[in-house]
Amino acid sequence: MASFHHCVKSGKRGAAEEHAAYIARQGKYRHRTDLVEAGHGNMPEWAEHRPALFWRAGDKYERINGAVYREHEIALPAELTREQQQDLVKQLIDDLVGAKPYQYAIHLPDGAREDQTNIHLHLMYSDRMPDGVERSPEQTFSRYNPHHPEKGGCKKDSGGKNRIAIRDQLIATRKKCAELQNAMLEKHGHSARVDHRTLRAQGIDRDPGMHIGPRRARLVDEQGNDNTSNDE
Repeated sequence: MASFHHCVKSGKRGAAEEHAAYIARQGKYRHRTDLVEAGHGNMPEWAEHRPALFWRAGDKYERINGAVYREHEIALPAELTREQQQDLVKQLIDDLVGAKPYQYAIHLPDGAREDQTNIHLHLMYSDRMPDGVERSPEQTFSRYNPHHPEKGGCKKDSGGKNRIAIRDQLIATRKKCAELQNAMLEKHGHSARVDHRTLRAQGIDRDPGMHIGPRRARLVDEQGNDNTSNDE
């Protein structure tokens, strides 16, 4: 049964390159076997074919305590075929990231391969919005200059927003994510639907389940069935 899991995270200066290697299963993570697909896009020219350079520059030049990346972690409906899930991922990237630089990976833990449960997307992106100005790596992550954009860094999409605006944007993003999943499920003839609201808001009286990470999936595979789900 389709269930909704959408977690939004952020990573500060010093964590981006390492996290990109983690989701892409590169470097010290290359031994992991749960990678289904990986890719990137909208990178500046100096990092067009090497996204690691972009994240490395962010780790070096972003302001102290500044967020170098944000990430959507999204469960993909198991009812869909692999090709349909990949089509859904393309739509999620277009709608949730737009023109911002991004890197993504689809993971399917080994213990869940038979029925594709717990297949999920890691969509990592920069909040720096391209504006057509060519910048060096250092300038890309410097402070934005509203009067002379060519002299400053790329503007951050989250810049100037208060907590309420950020909260409302998050709710709208989760709703959009659910709508895209439901549209894809309907398109391919499935009756299952997901709901971005909390169980309490849906009027469901039970404790939320838990998204199964790779480690837990391995334990489930070794120890037998597990009733954990990824509803929120």
